[in-house]
Amino acid sequence: MLFRSPQILRLILVSLFTLASASSLATVEEIKPGTPFTPLQPTRELSMTTQQIMNNLLRGHYEKQRLNDQLSSRILDIVYEDIDSSRSYLLQSDIVDFEKYRYRLDEALSRGDMAPAFNIYNRLQERISERLSYLLNELNEHAADYKFDVDESLDLDRENSPWASTSAELDDLWRKRLKNSILNLKMAGKEKDAIIELLKKRYQNQLNRIYQSKPEDAYQTFMNSVTRAFDPHTQYFSPRNTENFNINMSLSLQGIGAVLQTEDEHTKVVSLVPGGPASEAGNLQPADKIVAVGQGDDELVDVIGWRLDEVVDLIRGPKGSTVRLEILPANSTGSESKTIAIVRDEVKLEEQSAQKEVIEVKDGDTTRKIGVIDIPTFYIDFQGRMENKPDYRSTTRDVSRLIRELKEEGIDGLIIDLRNNGGGSLEEAVNLTGLFIPQGPVVQVRNITGRVETLDDLDPNMLYGGPMTVLVNRLSASASEIFAGAIQDYGRGLIVGGQTFGKGTVQSLRPLRHGQLKITQAKFYRVSGDSTQHQGVIPDILYPSLFDKEKIGESALEEALPWDTIRPAEFTREDLVSPDLSLLREQHQKRIEHNPDFRFLREQKALIEQLRDQTQVSLNEKTREQERQQNDDKRLQIENERRKAKGLELLSSLDEETKKEEEKETSEETGISKDTDPEEDALLMETGHILVDYINIEATRMTAQRQKAS
Repeated sequence: MLFRSPQILRLILVSLFTLASASSLATVEEIKPGTPFTPLQPTRELSMTTQQIMNNLLRGHYEKQRLNDQLSSRILDIVYEDIDSSRSYLLQSDIVDFEKYRYRLDEALSRGDMAPAFNIYNRLQERISERLSYLLNELNEHAADYKFDVDESLDLDRENSPWASTSAELDDLWRKRLKNSILNLKMAGKEKDAIIELLKKRYQNQLNRIYQSKPEDAYQTFMNSVTRAFDPHTQYFSPRNTENFNINMSLSLQGIGAVLQTEDEHTKVVSLVPGGPASEAGNLQPADKIVAVGQGDDELVDVIGWRLDEVVDLIRGPKGSTVRLEILPANSTGSESKTIAIVRDEVKLEEQSAQKEVIEVKDGDTTRKIGVIDIPTFYIDFQGRMENKPDYRSTTRDVSRLIRELKEEGIDGLIIDLRNNGGGSLEEAVNLTGLFIPQGPVVQVRNITGRVETLDDLDPNMLYGGPMTVLVNRLSASASEIFAGAIQDYGRGLIVGGQTFGKGTVQSLRPLRHGQLKITQAKFYRVSGDSTQHQGVIPDILYPSLFDKEKIGESALEEALPWDTIRPAEFTREDLVSPDLSLLREQHQKRIEHNPDFRFLREQKALIEQLRDQTQVSLNEKTREQERQQNDDKRLQIENERRKAKGLELLSSLDEETKKEEEKETSEETGISKDTDPEEDALLMETGHILVDYINIEATRMTAQRQKAS
């Protein structure tokens, strides 16, 4: 069973072994625009693999489905979404032609007949070739004369747009897209000739790669549409992607430690591996888009429109070497790029160990000491345990040691910080829970036959029985949700933060004739009977979140298995929390109403949501400049309001904020701190205040009970 962080569709962990590097990329033959695309043909090997995959899906997937017309129709709709979600390549006539397959794919799949899949893929490649040829011709003949003082706009959200009836309609769409790309580069300070040359090179490279397509590319594209009809975590891996997935699941990784996915023509950062080079460098963030890659001081290579595995190959390199990335920051307007450098290094997942600290929280005239244990992942040294090493590492062992140390320091309460913890070892989630509850069930697992297995903590002793909270966010997933859900169900502590990811399914790997299949075979349920799937864990006290739940989380994945319930397990609920929840929420709201950091979060969230709601972008340069300035002014205003409320120096521009951040990074690297008053983690501090409120409420109740008894 696999219990790592959620495997979002089309993700590859950039583990970057030294087995490949930029030098291994094959020389690409230059293709002339308008060159006919040679259709790809399926092989007998792929046909036999298809039958093997379908046998596994129909007999071994958790969600029993029948291969019939209904499933065939759904697969075709998913194919459309996967290959042309923005409806920018295919024509209405293509869709009409493909509709003959709507109720035939089930029969084709049962026979291992890949002809429909390859016909669709070949047509797509033809259309992509036509679009790239159009762009190259525009750059050669018209783009230098584009005017940016006319009022026209580009639609950004075309998911529900009608399919184009003619090539002329697509020409107009792609002319606007080209104009937008030129305007973005112009606003980034590039000269016209350099822009034209850059875009020619970009689109020529993309055209060249179309003609390098192999039958394996067509097959993987189609088969992952088939597997997604079952659920988004069931995936087919080609032999090449099997290698990448196995690197992901290994204990030792080399590289920058980032999870990437393809989004339209960009390579987007989904998450960073805790403790990895990118996370430690602090200059790459989730939702940033990588547009170019360079080795050391070499020239940057434009990677817009590249396949994900090709971008990964380009980023790969030896430990200790430097890779430079040109990125579009997630919080930018989309036209301002910056170049960052990251030193490749080795990341040992079992060394992403739990860490502790003590924060001081004011409580009237006194100060409370609150212990904090940050757990980036649920890890265990399986090999060390098998060899009976007395000092092998695991989450539970490390946290046990840290709790004992915190007790010696005289803490008043404990916070378990699971923010950004994507999961890991199920066994460790169960064992860790056992440190805080009496013996009893921790999680239930329901398999494809409907049989429910309960995983229990068998130790009647609790290492820590004092007041505690668990801090989570949208990126807390899988094993994190099992731990947080158990603490909440037992009423053992408060859960605060954001709604968690909702990854409540279990996958296993099955070898195939050609590649391997990751298939969903079980589902997690809390001891209360509620599934963690889709819904995740909803905190007792919710914090504002900048994560877009429509894009991040299980509920954002189409075809995700639904939330449901089973019979509760037999357990004894302590119910230490629910009697105080109303008062705790009331005190929390009063405290954050005028808290500058929480006000900053709320205003930031409102601005981000406003930008997300924009479905069009102006192609008028003056209008774009005004919009960018208004956005920058608003961001600066929000930041300075926070600074003023906290008594910090105000900024004159956002560039000044960036400079201060760079100076801070430099001072931290040299060990010389220029910041005498470092900003605190507002969410962590508020969690400490909530825990102190809880401690005081319980103390008042105990005093009242003693007085009543006497």
